[in-house]
Amino acid sequence: MKLELIATATFGLEAVVRREIEALGFKITEGEDGRVTYVTNEAGLARSNLWLRCADRVLLKMGAFEALTFEDLFQGMRALPWETLIPPDGNFVVNASSVKSKLSSVPSCQSVAEKALVMRLSDAYGMQEFEKEALNKEAMLEYDDGFDAFRGEKQLFPKSGAKYAVQLRILKDRVTVAVDTSGAGLHKRGYRTQQTEAPIKETLAAALVSLSFWKPGRLLADPLCGSGTIPIEAAMIGRGIAPGLGRKFAAEAWSFVPQEVWKRERAEAYKRIDLNADVRILASDRSGEAIRIARENAENAGVDDCIEFSRRTFSEFAADVATCGVIVTNPPYGERIGELPEVEGLYREIGAFMQANPAWSLFLITTYKDFETLAFGRPADRRRKLYNGRLETTFYQYHGEKPASTRPAR
Repeated sequence: MKLELIATATFGLEAVVRREIEALGFKITEGEDGRVTYVTNEAGLARSNLWLRCADRVLLKMGAFEALTFEDLFQGMRALPWETLIPPDGNFVVNASSVKSKLSSVPSCQSVAEKALVMRLSDAYGMQEFEKEALNKEAMLEYDDGFDAFRGEKQLFPKSGAKYAVQLRILKDRVTVAVDTSGAGLHKRGYRTQQTEAPIKETLAAALVSLSFWKPGRLLADPLCGSGTIPIEAAMIGRGIAPGLGRKFAAEAWSFVPQEVWKRERAEAYKRIDLNADVRILASDRSGEAIRIARENAENAGVDDCIEFSRRTFSEFAADVATCGVIVTNPPYGERIGELPEVEGLYREIGAFMQANPAWSLFLITTYKDFETLAFGRPADRRRKLYNGRLETTFYQYHGEKPASTRPAR
């Protein structure tokens, strides 16, 4: 069956997610801020959830239409084939957002949309336990609290089955309706049972590694690793471990996607794991507690054997490392009062290390606006604006000398 999916992404990571989708073999039909739309099938829905490292969620697109009035919204929602997805016991809920649209009241949009969905399902399943003329369209649009109470009293839909989180997005009067297939956000891999203060999301960490273009066979280091998210994500990338293998997804409870599809996609993902890949990663932090947490998280992810953890400061790291490699790191930002002088000192240390070791590449994310001037005295080779949670950051990219060829001389 042909399906249209939407991969949502943190602002600035759309191109990274787009590359991931194309690598899975799917055709992209549309791209916009925070969203990439593409075409696939049931197997592709499962594969997307298992393999997308940098996307936030995978949504199943139900349809799109223009809505200037609540009547337009009601009719557009009711015209969609909800019975092909949601069974009689489906636990559905509608969430809405509205930006630059005439229908600006989010609670009203949610109420109208859910009522249209209920009417469509009640017609499809023959569950009309009320007088239709008592709930005509005009009455429904004004029957807010009463309708919910009435529906509960008549028990039209028990909502005892699988969950279907319907997302209603209204942008410039254009309505896009989709259902969340992921459940918990895709950043919840399952391995991070403990974390340090202000951890980076797994999806963002994977994106930073992806943007560094690091490959197995080359040393990767995070000398400010915190709870270990960047090294762990790098190790999973290096070994070809699907990020979603250790968790479940909302769509696994749907009859819409057969269980055999999920089993087959998981089996294929396990086959692609390469335990013999040349993955060498150094992870260090000045906090012993951070290293303990990072090591435990790596064990949970099954990659602790290819990450060398150590407790040391950046200065100790710089004094001990002699070979070339790639640094991908999320250092302290100095957001708290009194922290900035220490953080600026750290940034100067990083710059001094890079100037003394031109064979190293640096990929660093921070909110600090003057990093280039303070640490290097020159602009980064590339920079990208990203969001770490609600913080606007810049991802600075300094490309070191290309590593010498390992091919034997002729």
